[in-house]
Amino acid sequence: MDLVRHLECFVAVAEESHFGRAAARLGMAQPPLSQRVRRLERELGVRLFERTSRQVTITEAGRLLLGEARELLARSDAFLA
Repeated sequence: MDLVRHLECFVAVAEESHFGRAAARLGMAQPPLSQRVRRLERELGVRLFERTSRQVTITEAGRLLLGEARELLARSDAFLA
C-alpha cells in the first residue's frame, strides 16, 4: 500500500466532505478514490467516515488521524523537496 497516496486521498475527502469533489481535486475518478479510502480503513481497522447516499461525515477516528496525516504529508513534501 502506498501510504502517502492513501493519506492524500483521506485528507482530500475529509477536507471536501464529498468523494466526488475530492476526486476532482485529486484528478482521479471517484470509484478508485473510494477504494483507496476503504483499503486505508481496512489496514487501520477503523472507519474514517460515515457515509450515506447524500453525506460524508468524518468519524472520531478520522478526526484523530487527520492532523497526523497532514503533518506526515507536509514532511513527505519537505523530504522530496
